[in-house]
Amino acid sequence: MDVQTKQDIQRVFQLQKKNQKSKRVTTAEQRKAKLNRFLDVITANEEEIIAAIRDDVRKPYIEVKLAEVVGTVKSIKHNIANLDEWMASKEVGSSISPDAQGILMYEPKGVCLILGPWNYPFMLTMVPLASAIAAGNTAIVKLSDFTMKTSNIAAKIIREAFDESDVAIFEGEVDVATELLEQPFDHIFFTGSTNVGKIVMAAAAKNLSSVTLELGGKSPTIIDNGYDLMDAAKKIAIGKFINAGQTCVAPDYVFIKKEEQAMFAGIMEKVVQAGFLAEDGTVDRNKFTQIVNDRNFNRVKSLFDDAIRKGAEIAFGGQFDASDRTIAPTVLINVTPDMAIMQEEIFAPILPILDYDQLDEVIDYINDRDKPLALYVFSQNQEVIDEVLNNTTSGNASVNDVVVHFTDVNLPFGGVNTSGMGSYHGVYGFREFSHEKGVFIQAKK
Repeated sequence: MDVQTKQDIQRVFQLQKKNQKSKRVTTAEQRKAKLNRFLDVITANEEEIIAAIRDDVRKPYIEVKLAEVVGTVKSIKHNIANLDEWMASKEVGSSISPDAQGILMYEPKGVCLILGPWNYPFMLTMVPLASAIAAGNTAIVKLSDFTMKTSNIAAKIIREAFDESDVAIFEGEVDVATELLEQPFDHIFFTGSTNVGKIVMAAAAKNLSSVTLELGGKSPTIIDNGYDLMDAAKKIAIGKFINAGQTCVAPDYVFIKKEEQAMFAGIMEKVVQAGFLAEDGTVDRNKFTQIVNDRNFNRVKSLFDDAIRKGAEIAFGGQFDASDRTIAPTVLINVTPDMAIMQEEIFAPILPILDYDQLDEVIDYINDRDKPLALYVFSQNQEVIDEVLNNTTSGNASVNDVVVHFTDVNLPFGGVNTSGMGSYHGVYGFREFSHEKGVFIQAKK
């Protein structure tokens, strides 16, 4: 990193720190004006955003539009529509005296750092940024260096929408992120891998900065005996194979009864053929995303090869094109826990299937491992659903669907322990970027 960039980072941080007094007392109308300006600039640059993301990682146009642009716009509009209510002080009464008063005030945390990921580079950076603005903070943003064209268009948008005393962006590689983490931010919001999350948390600890870590993990899926396999297959195929499986809440592996395994795999293959493959049976590159870089492609190929060596079988798929970083949608059967593919998050379009006899086996398997970001159960039996939800821990859970909980702004989204800490979306994002201050007001004599 050059000396000028380092000096600019320190200058902008101090500028935002210096202006905190005026920023923290902004009204709802002032914050909504900033969000509306942000919204207008995004809307005006929609096609450029889509083109940049498609250049960085080949993705279908409609997939980019819905996930990256529509999802971001929806979130910003939700902030604008609800900000007056969120900012209002809440009366909670007093346990000391019926004449005293207790209230909760929401004040901005201050200068925030937002570090975005590469898998949904625009949406997963801009949505937390909108929450930070709604809560009255200033922010410095950095996108992943894996998706530099998206970073370029994000920089254009941020510089057009905001003064750098409100929001600034820095582009570059790991050294830029490292220098940013040296600054004593009031709050750091990071989306990415668990390993990098540990680095971010260690850096934050030096300044006792609060953190939100949106990480990942191996999100399990359980299919109860007798559930409609076509319904499950359609939903799991979409959740697993969109963005080539590079989705933090994608189903990572499936538990299903032995007697239903072959039928489920067969139905999944038909769903994949209709949704992701060309007429000749190869991957339709207009419908399917490539792996982000050679390093990740080779990592996934290594996991796949290890599974095959140890006895896993290909139900369908299994084609790897290194020249194009494309992996065909793949389902593996006869998978066992000792395989490397069951030791780390796959983050690719490969779905291992494991069989089980008793539900307790599945629950014990999940609980013996790191707590996942999401957990999915398909069942029409409420006792089974309750058994799973009451006896496992996960960041979020969905019943009879996958992934879509991420889009529900009425629910907090976040992980637990190795899958993350803190949550956001809707009011939960506002609260994550706010300090909830309790105020005791003594009764007048």
